[in-house]
Amino acid sequence: MNKLVRTKWRELALLVLVPFLTSGCGERYLIMNAAGPVAQIEQRLIYTTIVLVTIVVVPVIILLAVIVSRYRDTPHNKAPYNPEWSESKILEIVWWGIPIVIIGIIGTFTVRDTFRLTKPPTAETPLTIQVTSLNWKWLFQYPGEKIATVNYVEIPTNRPVEFVLTSDAPMNSFWVPQLGGQEYTMPGMAMRLWLQADKPGVYYGHGANFSGQGYAHMSFNVIATSSTGFHQWAQKVKSTAPPLTAVGYKNLTTKQDIVGKQEFSSFPPGMFEADIRINGGMYMKHKLTEATD
Repeated sequence: MNKLVRTKWRELALLVLVPFLTSGCGERYLIMNAAGPVAQIEQRLIYTTIVLVTIVVVPVIILLAVIVSRYRDTPHNKAPYNPEWSESKILEIVWWGIPIVIIGIIGTFTVRDTFRLTKPPTAETPLTIQVTSLNWKWLFQYPGEKIATVNYVEIPTNRPVEFVLTSDAPMNSFWVPQLGGQEYTMPGMAMRLWLQADKPGVYYGHGANFSGQGYAHMSFNVIATSSTGFHQWAQKVKSTAPPLTAVGYKNLTTKQDIVGKQEFSSFPPGMFEADIRINGGMYMKHKLTEATD
């Protein structure tokens, strides 16, 4: 191999390895910057999976390069040639046994963490927020505080938040990468997602399911603040914002405008549950009651 070829191989190796080795190191990779217990569980599962898969992938790539380099059909190749060799029980056990063990380990961790994420991440009293995806906006209702917001949601830190999700538009997916995984919003159904923020901050959220021409504008901020700050904010919204009437909600659902942040001091009682029933939830009355209690 001459000098020019070796240089080309080094440049190619750097080109492949640099993005691989540096991915996830910066703050722009939100999913790798967990800010709550739910996201931390998922992040550990991702790292565990990467390490276990690397145990198989890296040796396979190295062996592929070695075999291609050593046994390729070239003049003066001195690699041993044994046409009578057919199988090796040791090798069969190795290349079948290791992946099976790794898949078993990944499956065990995945099942364990999946069931953990269906429960509140901590023992603190949870806050319930009802989320409705619309064209092309997000509506958040606070049943406890009787207030509502559009395109932003405020939560207290160190307290689990139960997001109950539905859609009054095409199906979408609710996702806050730094706080945890995503959950679908579907008309006529009430889905549940537990999230929690460990520190104050503004966390980026977005619809994770393409739903039409205004999908790119379906972003929102999750503002995490102290418990005192959260209650002060809720009282401020209740005393200064206008109410969300049935007509106002109909305008939000029927108009496909792109709007900014909005706040409402109240909303019609039972509006969230009525949305679910109108969109087909009457066929799952028991599950609807269970999900929104």
